[in-house]
Amino acid sequence: MTPLVQIENAIAPAGKALRGRLPEWLRKPATHPESVTALKRDLRSLQLHTVCESARCPNIHECFHRGQATFMILGNLCTRGCGFCSVPKGSAEKQEFLLDASEPLNVARMAAEMRLRYVVITSVNRDDLPDGGSHHFAETVAAVRRALPGAQIEVLTPDFCGDMEAVRRVLDAGPHVFNHNMETVSRLYRRVRPQADYRQSLDVLRFAKQYRPDVLTKSGLMVGLGETADEVRRLLSDLRQQGETDVATIGQYLQPTRRNLPVLKYVTPEEFDSYRDYGLSIGFRMVFSGPFVRSSYMADRVSAEAGEVAG
Repeated sequence: MTPLVQIENAIAPAGKALRGRLPEWLRKPATHPESVTALKRDLRSLQLHTVCESARCPNIHECFHRGQATFMILGNLCTRGCGFCSVPKGSAEKQEFLLDASEPLNVARMAAEMRLRYVVITSVNRDDLPDGGSHHFAETVAAVRRALPGAQIEVLTPDFCGDMEAVRRVLDAGPHVFNHNMETVSRLYRRVRPQADYRQSLDVLRFAKQYRPDVLTKSGLMVGLGETADEVRRLLSDLRQQGETDVATIGQYLQPTRRNLPVLKYVTPEEFDSYRDYGLSIGFRMVFSGPFVRSSYMADRVSAEAGEVAG
């Protein structure tokens, strides 16, 4: 089944889609077009991609104006067809799937030019590669560490199809924060993440914490896809079951394109606060919960606060 067909199947109705104007708390003006244009130009000059652009993040103007961006490596085509994601999809036979050997050094060069103190690196899924792209991921982390020895590095990895050697390889490169997103509750995986497995993603986080207990572990989820409050609390509890996940991020799902899953609910700020309070009550060091929260949004500040709590 091709990624496009998977997305079309995933969008099969599972509730009443919301129409009309966004609620007041979800209106965010685009205020810094000059910053976005300038940073995009610099990124393209090195043939680099960001998840901020490919996933159509609503925070892009704010973050690019701050001089922050989340590098997306292993190309700009994903081998999976998740129903929520607007990152371009493609088959492994396409020429664009060839790895760019210069990408690790170019990410390091761009991070140095941006004078980043906190570097976030994520990737598309590369199920076509025997190692899931983990060697390339590790090379990128190592290159950034050489270029910016004083910076902290957060990785946001795929599940590598459950290959813990691939997870180990990325951790051995020395990131300060290991992030792997659950994205949604267990019941919705077949519709939202048809090529992923809920328990497998939990196992990735568990392995990361057991292998490198000194590394901050983190996971993110979206709400508004048809989950219940009890299911969100169950997911948070699963993440904390053995203390394997330190930080959780919770944000409102917003449909990036018509091909993606519809929004079934706009979660109120008060509900986000209740999720945060619950997460803190069961032992998370930090729960960043709000309508515009995304996995890498304000990642430097979130990790700093989590570190202070740990201290």
